[in-house]
Amino acid sequence: MTSSPGAIGLPQRPRATDRTPNLLRSPRSIICSTLMWSAIGCAALALTATRAPAEALLVIEAESGKVLYAANAAHPWYPASVTKVMTAYAVLRAVKEGRLTLETALPVSKAAAAQQPVKMGFPPGTLVTVDNALKMLMVRSSNDMAVVLAEGVSGSIQSFADTMNRHARRLGMTQSTFVNPNGLPADDQISSARDIAILARALILEFPEYDYYWHIPAIKMGKVVQHNYNALIGRYRGADGMKTGFICASGFNLVASATRDGRRLIAVVLGAPSSQVRAAKAAQLLERGFNTSRLSWLMHSLGTVDAIRPINAAPPNLRDAMCGPHRKRPATEDEDGVLAANASSDSPYAVFLSSLGPKAKGAPLLKDSVVVGEPAVVYTGPYRKPGTQTAATDPKPKAKAASTAANPKISTQGARTTETAAGDAKPKAAFGPPKPRAAAGDGKPKTPTANPAPKDRATAAAGAPTSSDAPKPKKTAPMSTQATQSTQIIPTLQTR
Repeated sequence: MTSSPGAIGLPQRPRATDRTPNLLRSPRSIICSTLMWSAIGCAALALTATRAPAEALLVIEAESGKVLYAANAAHPWYPASVTKVMTAYAVLRAVKEGRLTLETALPVSKAAAAQQPVKMGFPPGTLVTVDNALKMLMVRSSNDMAVVLAEGVSGSIQSFADTMNRHARRLGMTQSTFVNPNGLPADDQISSARDIAILARALILEFPEYDYYWHIPAIKMGKVVQHNYNALIGRYRGADGMKTGFICASGFNLVASATRDGRRLIAVVLGAPSSQVRAAKAAQLLERGFNTSRLSWLMHSLGTVDAIRPINAAPPNLRDAMCGPHRKRPATEDEDGVLAANASSDSPYAVFLSSLGPKAKGAPLLKDSVVVGEPAVVYTGPYRKPGTQTAATDPKPKAKAASTAANPKISTQGARTTETAAGDAKPKAAFGPPKPRAAAGDGKPKTPTANPAPKDRATAAAGAPTSSDAPKPKKTAPMSTQATQSTQIIPTLQTR
């Protein structure tokens, strides 16, 4: 006969069925369980609601502000160096209001010289005109020039940030807050694709006379040429602006503009994983906008850019994705400089861009080679009149000026004296609004009055000027022609 454990006095283990009813019957346990599951549910909903987007995309018409495509356009984002678009806007507003001019020379302060990492690197005390600083700002994305301009307009970085924020409120950039003029990492430096498009549109519409600042292909200082970080300039058909940006937290950003058949579009890309992808996405957005049917008004309207409702959320932090240890090399804004200077028509990047969207008849989406035109010549120091040499290191003009009267091969142009030897290089072209060459002088050396008049009256009559006091001798014509052809007039880039 088998005896049970209870029969021999062993304690019996309580059954599970004995505990469950007691737990369910406890009011305190029911409340704790309910609160626990509620907390889990709320946390899950919160994670879902605040999940940051991978990127933000937007394309609009510049003239009307009509939205052609938008994805996460109202989500807050770190603008990075796209901030410099607002810096340029504030500077040009100050110029328009007469508080300074493009010829105003501003000093490089210690605070400006200390900026990192992309900068021109001028020592404190160096003078830079507003015009040259703007070119360096928009092409090279120079962080030190942003501070030079900020201090020149408002006296300090903080005061200029207040000016930037006032402009943002006036323009309807309700999601933007600025704390510095260059976009270097700061938790409170926030914008969105929506706000950036509003700013770019205002810049285009309010300052059409300064439009060339947005699409300068490169700057040249002395013998050094630095290309624009915007890889679409010179490659995408119709590209005419305007600014790139990158920090680890934001990813690769770009606001780009392009014009075709009198229609200008603005595309914004935020959070791209590389400069190549950033440019490709901007090209896709622009191409999509240009291929939009003229009868698109029959379709559902997306409204205008200022009507996009802002999203109240924290900006995404892409630091791990952009600058984490998994990357083979650190991400940097300089990727664009390498790309713009060295991209060839048969590179994978160029081939990829060439395959985007339908091509216009007889006009490929991308040119076979980079066609960017001449770089804009920039310099340090005070403003120089047209016709003066703009090399970074100038020879001493005083030594040459003393011998100008005795040497017919030396001509003086304004405040700068340049030697016109026959073996000089070709004149350097400057980028900017077209100006008549005669504005800097006719470029012809004066015939020396010490030369004797020719004895042959018939010969003199054939080539002499109207004045009988100083006839032009036929014998000296070859020398005059040679001097005229070799005269070097290197115009200073003017941006009035």
